[in-house]
Amino acid sequence: MKILVVGGAGYIGSHFVLEASRAGHNVVVFDDLSSGFKNNIDTEIDFFEGSTLSNKNLSEVMSSSSFDVAVYLAAYKAAGESMSDPVKYASNNIIGGLNFLKACVEYSVKKVIFSSSAAVYGNPLYSPIDELHSLSPINFYGYTKKVIEENLKWYSNLKNIRYASLRYFNAAGYDSDKKSLNKENNPQNLIPLVMEVAEGSRELLQVYGNDYSTLDGTGVRDYIHVTDLAQGHLASIDYLFQNDNNLTINLGTGRGHSVFEIIKMTEAISNRKINFKVSKRRAGDPDVVIASSEKAKQLINWSPSNSDLSNIIDSTWEIYNR
Repeated sequence: MKILVVGGAGYIGSHFVLEASRAGHNVVVFDDLSSGFKNNIDTEIDFFEGSTLSNKNLSEVMSSSSFDVAVYLAAYKAAGESMSDPVKYASNNIIGGLNFLKACVEYSVKKVIFSSSAAVYGNPLYSPIDELHSLSPINFYGYTKKVIEENLKWYSNLKNIRYASLRYFNAAGYDSDKKSLNKENNPQNLIPLVMEVAEGSRELLQVYGNDYSTLDGTGVRDYIHVTDLAQGHLASIDYLFQNDNNLTINLGTGRGHSVFEIIKMTEAISNRKINFKVSKRRAGDPDVVIASSEKAKQLINWSPSNSDLSNIIDSTWEIYNR
């Protein structure tokens, strides 16, 4: 199968490219390298440098081959930054996403995998969150994902595109063979920040609140290993080709880990002390965010096999401790 991966040089994108290549697919990567790394991509894989904000760039890669499916992983993803710089996120995530869909229509790419997010749900009304939960994003990043999901529904009805919208929870970890070796640029997620303290490039970790309604007082989140995410994408591609239906599913573990659990596990694996400072809670941070992935298990026969916390932390520390 010929697969175009938009954003394929980034953290999640490069792991998907690895898994797709291992499965025998013919992969082409399109990336502007604003947060990705070209050396994440095997030299045998065709690479196009370009931006989703350029219709010319998109036309160049789309016209290079006849693609069976396009995977879109090119959005900015820092929720906090999206609130301080919504113009940046509207431009890249919404305009870039719509340009991508336009190019799919123009070049007859009828199958699309969209990297969505649990951020579309907003504050959980119940836990674990399933796909029937209301969509009420509390940050602009989540809103941009919701906009593209809504457009996918219209494009499906009007242009006969079939899509899978995959709502990630917290992607973490690294490939077990260490084929993707680059740390994320300017990370804002918890685990990379803890790793920076462990390796000595960050003085201390800010823990935002210890008064949550959880066992240790810190927020609890669902962490999914990036290889499991990649395998979920492949299973979703198979689903689209085997069924004339669209797909909207969560990709998570159904288990939660607190901030203090992450810190303790990192200390145990790295044998380093993680210095932290507790500060005030951030507005809009829920106590617990955990996924129900029963729908993914039923429809695409997917369940995470790499996502125990020790494996996530160990595989990440191997990269940071090189």
